Amino acid sequence: MFGNSVDDNILMTLEKPNWLIAMANMFVVIHVIGSYQIYAMPVFDMIETVMVKKLNFKPTTMLRFIVRNVYVAFTMFIGITFPFFGGLLGFFGGFAFAPTTYFLPCIMWLAIYKPRRFSLSWWCNYVCIVLGLCLMLLSPIGGLRSIILNAKSYDFYS
Repeated sequence: MFGNSVDDNILMTLEKPNWLIAMANMFVVIHVIGSYQIYAMPVFDMIETVMVKKLNFKPTTMLRFIVRNVYVAFTMFIGITFPFFGGLLGFFGGFAFAPTTYFLPCIMWLAIYKPRRFSLSWWCNYVCIVLGLCLMLLSPIGGLRSIILNAKSYDFYS
């Protein structure tokens, strides 16, 4: 309905009803708070391991609290400084999301189950592999284009 006038955050494009938009944004915040902690766990662990083993810090709760808060503040600073989130999602998502979601599971399934050649499941898996490869190639190009177009008119902290 909106065509190419849709913002990166589709909830910003909608205008009515206000209560539904506010509730959807509230659920997004709740989701992001939980998912950020889960997806950042490997980074937290890596930073804490380096600080304990290489820099000889004691593995205390205070170290964990400080490291995690500094990391969150740093990522927030980067997110505020470079708000090209939609373009970054497309760029990095093409490298990470497409292979792990579309074609690697299909390749593994074909290798494990070895379906009969040209059967329905064989065709479905190969179609997913081809679509995943196309997505992996085109998504970073589109994301980079979006970042470049937004960066031309972007002023820091304006």
